[in-house]
Amino acid sequence: MKKQPIFFCQIFLLIFCISIISNLHATPIKDKQEFYQIRIFHFKDSVQEKILDNYFQNALLPALHKGGFDKIGAFKAIANDTAVDKQFYIFVTGKSVEQLLNIWQQLDKDASYQSAAADFINVGYKNPGFTRIESVLLKAFPLAPKMQLSGLKGNLNDRVYELRSYESASEKIFRNKVQMFNEGGEITLFKRLDFNAIFYSEVISGSHMPNLMYMTSFENKAARDEHWKTFGSDPEWKKLSAMPEYQNNVSHIDIVFLRPVTYSDF
Repeated sequence: MKKQPIFFCQIFLLIFCISIISNLHATPIKDKQEFYQIRIFHFKDSVQEKILDNYFQNALLPALHKGGFDKIGAFKAIANDTAVDKQFYIFVTGKSVEQLLNIWQQLDKDASYQSAAADFINVGYKNPGFTRIESVLLKAFPLAPKMQLSGLKGNLNDRVYELRSYESASEKIFRNKVQMFNEGGEITLFKRLDFNAIFYSEVISGSHMPNLMYMTSFENKAARDEHWKTFGSDPEWKKLSAMPEYQNNVSHIDIVFLRPVTYSDF
């Protein structure tokens, strides 16, 4: 008789453990948030542009693909035709910050990459391949944990990828804007209105912090303008943007219009 309490305790513990395991399987597991690196190569003329094009197409992207990175974006700023400071954007997705940071160390050890990139690597100081490089590290939003391909089908030269950066006056206010995108429903609104978003993210290292960045995509400039016109007049947006808790949570906006090059993955 003395052993019965121990026996019943064991049965109870077994049932309790089974219940926990069942609940774990019944609860959807959220996708782990991705990390992104955007490298912005600034250049001044067609000579540097040719050096960068050759480097990206024949050395960098093939090496990254070989290293297990897919869905690499390569874009030129549409404003390059008239801008003095021209820009080339490279977008890479990773599972962790460490994976993204280790890219460049791995390339140093890649003999085939070193050979393919020789013209870019060995330029003289009087004939550089660019004027400077910026690097931005980002973490995907909780409710948009993974990047999405746009599915655009139109002419490549007509496509418009819109990269937006929203800065805030303080870290606290920045968190409010991030919350507005996620739990507030801004991401859901963009999805309903077919903005073909590539990613939504917060910047964890960059030159304009605190800020978030996201990218949407359109078949052409006219489609882009029409989408934003619809967005601005949408009742849901009017209601969301008028909420007292979301007032003045953006202090500065930068918008860059991009066009993919022929060897870009999206």
